[in-house]
Amino acid sequence: MVVRRRRKVGHYRGSHRTHGGGHPKKRRGAGSRGGRGNAGTGKKAGQKKAGMRYKLGSRGFLPRRTPIVSRTINVSILSSGIMRMAREGTVTKQGDIYIVDLSSLGYTKLLGTGKVAHKMRVTVSQASAQACERVAAAGGEVITSGTSTSSS
Repeated sequence: MVVRRRRKVGHYRGSHRTHGGGHPKKRRGAGSRGGRGNAGTGKKAGQKKAGMRYKLGSRGFLPRRTPIVSRTINVSILSSGIMRMAREGTVTKQGDIYIVDLSSLGYTKLLGTGKVAHKMRVTVSQASAQACERVAAAGGEVITSGTSTSSS
């Protein structure tokens, strides 16, 4: 639940002449805030304004890096949902081997957590060594395209 409060400045309108600043002479000029702009960044005030070490433009600009997004799936999730995927038509079956193309399903890497209950021929761009071992132990194979950690 969000508590909605009025802004304090609305309270000061009208009756309060100094907005809680005490005597009107107290908050005059830039001296009350320590100067104008970056004033006072000398020896003594260096630690107070530590975040103002570099000005924009003195170091140039760096290009914005786009993060590398890696969608992963574990062999246990793939194995448990393979019957449903075969019914939906996203996975094909040749004999007793399920043919899975993880790249077309939007996955980039196969990880090895869990157990494999079905024979699968999995095509994916990357696969961990443990994933390859577990699929091979169940009688299947992992075909990697591109850079990979391991393939069998």
